[in-house]
Amino acid sequence: MRSTFAIFTAFLAAMLLVLTPAVTARADLFGGKMTLRDENKMGHDFDQILRAQQNMVGDTYITKYIADVVARVVTGKRPMPFHVKSAVIANPLINAFAIPGGYIYVFTGLIQSVETESQLAGVIAHELAHVSQRHVVSRIEKQKKITLLSTAGMLAGLLLGVAGGGGNAAQAGSALVLGSQGVATAAMLHYSQEDEREADHVGLNSLVKAGYNPEGMPGTFEIMLKNKWYDNSSNMPSYLSTHPGTKERITYLNDRIARMPKEFLERKDDNTRLKRVQVLIRSRMSPATTALAYWDDKKQSEYTPMDYIGRGITLERLKRIDEAQNAFDKALSLAKDDPLVVREAGIFFFKSGQSDRAAALLQKASIMDPEDAMALFYLARLQAEAKQYAEAARNMRRVNELVPEDWEVHHHLGMILGESGDTFGGNLHLAYAEVYSMRLGKAREYLQRARDLAQTQEQKDQVKELEDIVQARAELKK
Repeated sequence: MRSTFAIFTAFLAAMLLVLTPAVTARADLFGGKMTLRDENKMGHDFDQILRAQQNMVGDTYITKYIADVVARVVTGKRPMPFHVKSAVIANPLINAFAIPGGYIYVFTGLIQSVETESQLAGVIAHELAHVSQRHVVSRIEKQKKITLLSTAGMLAGLLLGVAGGGGNAAQAGSALVLGSQGVATAAMLHYSQEDEREADHVGLNSLVKAGYNPEGMPGTFEIMLKNKWYDNSSNMPSYLSTHPGTKERITYLNDRIARMPKEFLERKDDNTRLKRVQVLIRSRMSPATTALAYWDDKKQSEYTPMDYIGRGITLERLKRIDEAQNAFDKALSLAKDDPLVVREAGIFFFKSGQSDRAAALLQKASIMDPEDAMALFYLARLQAEAKQYAEAARNMRRVNELVPEDWEVHHHLGMILGESGDTFGGNLHLAYAEVYSMRLGKAREYLQRARDLAQTQEQKDQVKELEDIVQARAELKK
């Protein structure tokens, strides 16, 4: 995975040239006021660029869990002016941020660091409060004479600071803002303490209304402060660099919570799904040696089936295949009907070349959980290797429905269709794969081949739809 600094340097370059000229023009035209439609357009453009530059998590077990927590928090915020859309970024920083239009991004580092779902929900509630209270948009509206580039610089600098968490990345964000508008704009880089206080109170209200324990919100901030003082690694909570006054906020949040009804503080979280998601993140996205040290330090008498799964994934990453297989076999012996255990064992046997065992497990996992994109993805690849193209295409199309903008899914679907003789569909999806990787030159090559092969009106419509997407991506990349 590319470094956060490199990723966001590329992101900034795109943002400086792209950020919704129509939005800025309308803001100027209507006395600096932006409509909800403007905010939605801004959020959509941010999202498209971010997805092209960031390492997004495509495992639907993880993304569905975060979407469910977000949806629960939103129930406490109604009416919400936007349809909230969530995504997970594979990045070890303890972070989350939301942007205008109702887009919220949660870093895997944050998911890994929390102890309870209420703590995770507390950060989400706080971030959504920044959106519902229009804190970023209000700053844009106040800068009535601000130019397009300086607006882009300010917002991109803000996001760089959020993602970079101090050091070089935050300095780059500050430099960008200084270069575009000077000290006045630099002062807008971070949320003000007034913004933070409002987001805390509005967020705490929604957290309580959604049925969570309110202690989750200050609890997360306390975890971040602890990491700030005791962890100088890349996992330091960059969240703190753009959300000032954390100690004071913990104090007034605790004071307010102390006055709440006792039953609110007695609410208990069901952390089962959180712990399972944390196993996947630790074993797949943490340094393998660090992850293995975690399981080595844990007594095996305390292992759950998911601990054996996490240990197996980690050992497989370290090429200790025999030990990994022992861990997966142990997990299956303890939980042979757990869809996630079955899925992960199936993926391992696929990667280790044991096709028969992999096929049986992946088929079982996809039946138990038809919405699990990972199980279907590997099952489709296994079927393609066996030249069962009809079954492989059907399953990979289903994966494509579940994760429609994943370039790797489009790539494999294109290859499957091409090998089966559907050259139009093959080239079309290979074009999509290049579009979602922002390799537009290569995308146009595949698109031209699909255009030449299109015969039916449906195929021509599909080509036109993709042409529009390529054009939109080209505008974002200019």
